[in-house]
Amino acid sequence: MSDSPAPLADPHIAFDPAVGRRDVVVLGSTGSIGTQAIDLVLRNPDRFRVTALSAAGGRVELLAEQARRLRVRTVAVAREDAVPALREALTAQYGGEPLPEILAGPEAATELAASPCHTVLNGITGSIGLAPTLAALTAGRTLALANKESLIVGGPLVKAIAKPGQIIPVDSEHAALFQALAAGKRADVRKLVVTASGGPFRGRTRDELADVTPADALAHPTWAMGPVITVNSATLVNKGLEVIEAHLLYDIPFSRIEVVVHPQSFVHSMVEFTDGSTLAQATPPDMRGPIAIGLGWPERVPDAAPAFDWTKASTWEFFPLDHDAFPAVGLARHVGELGGTAPAVFNAANEECVDAFLAGRLPFSGIMETVTEVVTEHGTPAAGTSLTVSDVLEAETWARARARELAVNATAEAHA
Repeated sequence: MSDSPAPLADPHIAFDPAVGRRDVVVLGSTGSIGTQAIDLVLRNPDRFRVTALSAAGGRVELLAEQARRLRVRTVAVAREDAVPALREALTAQYGGEPLPEILAGPEAATELAASPCHTVLNGITGSIGLAPTLAALTAGRTLALANKESLIVGGPLVKAIAKPGQIIPVDSEHAALFQALAAGKRADVRKLVVTASGGPFRGRTRDELADVTPADALAHPTWAMGPVITVNSATLVNKGLEVIEAHLLYDIPFSRIEVVVHPQSFVHSMVEFTDGSTLAQATPPDMRGPIAIGLGWPERVPDAAPAFDWTKASTWEFFPLDHDAFPAVGLARHVGELGGTAPAVFNAANEECVDAFLAGRLPFSGIMETVTEVVTEHGTPAAGTSLTVSDVLEAETWARARARELAVNATAEAHA
């Protein structure tokens, strides 16, 4: 293991250890990660300053309010048709003061990711976050990565340009592994243990999942997240993606990355060392802690998130994963080992199936059945070392079209 490449996320490497206020660009500022990051920044103005914001364009009033409170230089929206409403909202917020620069279009977030700053927080949802991830790394920025999809679909592309330690993971599980790994040498790591809440359907059999509804799937027991991520947590696709991400971030073989169900979501992940010791990182479920690690490392941000009250009794449980009821993790390992465009196909097909499920066009069990069929049809991809952005986009386009076709066929058969 000592001969393995340097990990992308290495807590022993401080990309810029200087203490002082850091300029931050927030991508996906109106989403769950973005809004919590801004809350953290506003509570710590001596540590962080946001210089630019980007969002899809569906919540321009919130984006304008964020821009005014943070006094940013630039605001970007992916949807060009959102610019008039954004300009109107900014005018209302600024009350006659000069407005920030406005960028618009699908490349706007990528342009911001390369702009002058210390850290880029990529909180965009979906594989559209790949281009900003590559832009931030190429520009030499520290990347606080909450957009796991960009690493999943473009792993070889990211690994080719990222410097060791340049990526600080913001997922709660990977922030936990990142912190636990700081306690030992990489050569002494035996296993990574990624925890899963089990979602709203923990304990159900495959047959018992046949008739669950979108409302059932969106009722996550411990985390408040967006609809796509919440459904991914219900299928455990999210955990499968995290296994691939852990492999890419830390260069640990898939055979030494384990998933365990932990319903309380207190322990976010663990590292087992060769001497038998296991180090766990634990906090109450709250994403502001991982965000603070992403923005502040190697410094810690005081009171970033709530701590445990150790005067109160509590019970922490751990269970093995039911691979029959939740095959997503096994399929994710398979596509991760295949490499190339296989992870992109897996992710894109899943996104289409989740949309179909939420719209009532596909049953819950049909999500993984359809994703599995798309992955199988895709077959074994070419070696990932020659992967290009064009390859990724082409594979995603095919996977989305095929998943939609299969979902339509499944609906037709159900009503036949």
